[in-house]
Amino acid sequence: MDFGFGPEDEAFRGEARDWLSSHGDAGQDRRTWERTLGAAGWIGIGWDENGYGNRTASLTQQVVWAEEYARSGAPPRSGHIGEKLLAPTLIAHGTHEQKARFLPPVAAGEELWCQGYSEPGAGSDLAGVRTTAVRDGRVHRVTGQKIWTSLAHEAHWCFVLARTQPGSTRHHGLSFLLVPMDQPGRIEVRPIRQMTGTSDFNEVFFDGARAEHVVGGEGDGWRVAMSLLGFERGVSTLAQQIGFAEELDGVVRAARASGAVRDPVVRERLVRLWAELRTMRWNALRTLGGPADPGAPSVAKLLWAGWHQRLGELAVLVRGAAAGAGPADWSAAAPYELDAAQHLFLFSRADTIYGGSDQIQRTIIAERVLGLPREPKGAV
Repeated sequence: MDFGFGPEDEAFRGEARDWLSSHGDAGQDRRTWERTLGAAGWIGIGWDENGYGNRTASLTQQVVWAEEYARSGAPPRSGHIGEKLLAPTLIAHGTHEQKARFLPPVAAGEELWCQGYSEPGAGSDLAGVRTTAVRDGRVHRVTGQKIWTSLAHEAHWCFVLARTQPGSTRHHGLSFLLVPMDQPGRIEVRPIRQMTGTSDFNEVFFDGARAEHVVGGEGDGWRVAMSLLGFERGVSTLAQQIGFAEELDGVVRAARASGAVRDPVVRERLVRLWAELRTMRWNALRTLGGPADPGAPSVAKLLWAGWHQRLGELAVLVRGAAAGAGPADWSAAAPYELDAAQHLFLFSRADTIYGGSDQIQRTIIAERVLGLPREPKGAV
């Protein structure tokens, strides 16, 4: 693809940069920030359909917005799951009524979403879902458990992959359900405390929870779920790389400050990380807007997950013994605190697991791209 930024894109960049500089440091909480973005029309600019409160933008302008957002240091998003995953899925598979009901609140930053895919016994092997949903008149009643559910403690809704056909196995008999989270006694959310001290992930327990909406038709959940996973590529990857570049700059500064940069091995690792980051950008640009490639999301995930993990390792290495001490003294109220490098090191350990482990990504590439024999799987 011949990818470049024209005059209209640069004008759009100026508009985005000016708006972010005047709004992005307002100290707003995450929910207020989503509503601020929505009121200005900055949510959903990449949707294939407009008219739901979002502004239109070309593919290059979507990249511009994502890059400027990453550079601005604006607050972290809590509405990205609804905007980047749920919305494109509804646009591709939802009914007119479902789009009219759910897209405007996402575009306005009013309703937040979480993703109910992984389970204790069906994480990377998504076809092993055991959560069930039984028809009860005009609704389904969902029973089961999801785990590693990002931002479930803040979400208003959850899109849930559940088994609606009794006796079905693997990818058959699944449905993609939209479940309201405010159901006391029917839904329980338990935050999972991580070694970083944060609790971004959760366990979610469903006990006959009500679900009135099925996307794509009952029993067709696997096709819808796979379509959703394909949206995690392209523009978001380019924006992610802006953040990676800033983290790499921080590691370089730390290496200079500690004197570790004088070590030729450290210098070689820094240069290699810089070169690999540039390669990731070129690869993302190569696939952006082109024909669907079944291996592209898996290749991108393998590239950035391993790279980020190696960066985290180097972030603590260049600081030497000082990397073992936190930025504040221990207290009962705050047992430990982490600085940016320590948080990068610990959180990046999960990069090669969440969103599909490295092993799963390699299996996808082997089977769907290289045409190798499929991996044997047992019945569920």
